[in-house]
Amino acid sequence: MQEAALRAVGLDDWRYLRLPLPPELFAETVRALPAAGFRGVNVTIPHKEAALALADEATAAATEIGAANTLTFEGGRILADNTDAPGLIAALPPGFDVAGRDALVLGAGGSARAVVWALRRAGAADVAIWNRTPERARALAAELGGRAVEAAEVPGRPEILVNCTSVGLRAEDAPFKALPLDADSLGAGSLVVDLVYRARGTQLLEAARTRGASVVGGLEILVAQGAASFERWTGRTAPGEAMREAVEHIA
Repeated sequence: MQEAALRAVGLDDWRYLRLPLPPELFAETVRALPAAGFRGVNVTIPHKEAALALADEATAAATEIGAANTLTFEGGRILADNTDAPGLIAALPPGFDVAGRDALVLGAGGSARAVVWALRRAGAADVAIWNRTPERARALAAELGGRAVEAAEVPGRPEILVNCTSVGLRAEDAPFKALPLDADSLGAGSLVVDLVYRARGTQLLEAARTRGASVVGGLEILVAQGAASFERWTGRTAPGEAMREAVEHIA
């Protein structure tokens, strides 16, 4: 996706590379990247909180969320931002208004932090947070607002459901066994968002779609947050159509 965007704007000598990093080497490696010619990096599980911690400067959004997914190298400094939050809002269906609606967020990691922050900032009436480790859900709610719920307290039919867990990464994952949901809780009038990006969507999205819910897949959010990162690094307007076509081609 990013390579397609670079070609579309004529930055043919730029490259976007995958760098697998274990947590114990994250900070040391990232600090060495500017000298190796890197302009910035996206970071994902499990590095988003560590990315914020090592930055010299951070946007208000990244600071408030407590996690960063985009680092930019400028003048010997590391600047942290979070494009997950605006990426979520940008990927919602046209005309969909979060304000006044009840939401359920599954997960309590870096992506969930961005989602909770974005939903509350957009005016959600209630943001319930569930995590397999209840203490993490309570800690997130205490920091960013919302309320932690355990499995028995999960709302029966949330107006907005956002899956920020890793359930769905594998084709064989069974969401209704791993998550505190049943398929009948996903119906018409609700919006289901799954941050997991799989080629043809996840079982969770398919179940929601067949029951009449509106759905947003992880690929749409991937494009939206990736476009924001691209613009920070290059100073160019992101070629959204080229990025989306690249993702769809891979899918």
